[in-house]
Amino acid sequence: MMDLGYWLPLFFAGAMGLALLIYVVLDGYDLGIGLLLPFADEKEKDVMVAAIGPFWDANETWIVLGVGILLIAFPQAHGLVLTSLYLPVTLMLMGLILRGVSFDFRVKAGDKHKAKWNALFSVGSLIASVSQGWMLGAFVTGLTGDATSTLFAILIALALPALYIMLGAAWLLIKTEGALFNKAVRWGRLAVLPMGAFLLLISIATPLVSATIAEKWFTLPNAIGLMPIPIATALAYAGLIWVFNSNRILHNGYGWLAFLALIVMCVLASIGLAYSLFPDIVLGRLSIWDAASSTESLLFTFWGTVITLPMILGYTFFIYRVFRGKATDLSYE
Repeated sequence: MMDLGYWLPLFFAGAMGLALLIYVVLDGYDLGIGLLLPFADEKEKDVMVAAIGPFWDANETWIVLGVGILLIAFPQAHGLVLTSLYLPVTLMLMGLILRGVSFDFRVKAGDKHKAKWNALFSVGSLIASVSQGWMLGAFVTGLTGDATSTLFAILIALALPALYIMLGAAWLLIKTEGALFNKAVRWGRLAVLPMGAFLLLISIATPLVSATIAEKWFTLPNAIGLMPIPIATALAYAGLIWVFNSNRILHNGYGWLAFLALIVMCVLASIGLAYSLFPDIVLGRLSIWDAASSTESLLFTFWGTVITLPMILGYTFFIYRVFRGKATDLSYE
């Protein structure tokens, strides 16, 4: 007979991880476009906002789902995580709220105040991106709050916006054309090397700040079995550089390959993180099973999740299909 007390926490941990991965990719590109907004002219800013306009609310649904699963399925971990990360969580929410307000007011407030709301949209994007990086860095080190954990959190807080900028530039390759397309190419070329440098630094720093993770990755035979992850990540990164530096690929309609390469890198990073943490949900402090709700509660929640998750996936695919194609100026008329 299936042991539900064992399998249900695994299911919810996987669903939460999937939701947060999708969030990083989808909301990552619109946060990245917010970070790039100050470097465009006024007309280009309208097109950039239009490139995310139909999608950005749906993109943020995934973080709501991920945090909701954490709250319902792993209440002990939820309390520990949010208590330890109270400040960055608050700052992230303030940044996301500022983005939402600015997104609407930049058009409705008229041309006189448009530049101010554009600037605030970028500020909100920066606050949210840095806060998410800080939260991830602190989480990876087990929420210890010591000097090493803080330094590592600072590193991730700087690295995540670089990833988001790359996602934003790659998304603009899909959604724009002409002068803005060429700017997106230039932005991607400028950001790809810093992103790669951060990726290398994180790869070096992670085993140094966590003996548990170092043991999982650098003892035999684990080290051999895990080699495909860094090798595939390096290949995806090389492909990303190749796409951004190949005018033939870019101008023949294959710019979407850059976005695909970034998705591959995010998926591989997520697999590596999941392996590093498992079986813990908070490294060294709570396992998945220790943090889980009762089996009866999980079973009740399971049926809601297996209905809700496909619905959100279906809605996401639907809007991306309906609003496919190149973006034009955003208008409320």
